[in-house]
Amino acid sequence: MAFEKSIQLLGDTVTYELSADVKKYTLRDLGFAETKAGNFQLERSLDPNSPFNQGIKVKIVVDKTLSGFKMSTTTANGLKAVNIFKDENKKAETEQFDYVIGQLVDRDVLKKR
Repeated sequence: MAFEKSIQLLGDTVTYELSADVKKYTLRDLGFAETKAGNFQLERSLDPNSPFNQGIKVKIVVDKTLSGFKMSTTTANGLKAVNIFKDENKKAETEQFDYVIGQLVDRDVLKKR
C-alpha cells in the first residue's frame, strides 16, 4: 500500500489528510515509533476496557518525509481490514477510534475533510 495524501477508512464518512504542519517531534510525543525505514508508526488497540487486549486496532504510518500516510483498522494480527462503522456492536471501538483520531487532529497531525 502506497502512502496517500488523504484516506477514507472502510465504512467511514470522514476523509482524513496529513496536516502540512506535522512535525517529527509531535509524532514522537503522541507515541509514534520510528521504523527501520525511518517512517513513523502508531498502533493502538480499540478495546475500550484494556489497551493490552488483542482485538481490533488502528494502525497509522507516516512517511519519513512527512508527505503521506497510511491508516487502517485491522484485526489483532494486522492482516485483515475491519469495518468498525457498520456494526452496531462495534460502537465502543468506534468511540475509542474517535478519541485516538481526536488527539491527532488536536495536535495538527491529521485534518478532517
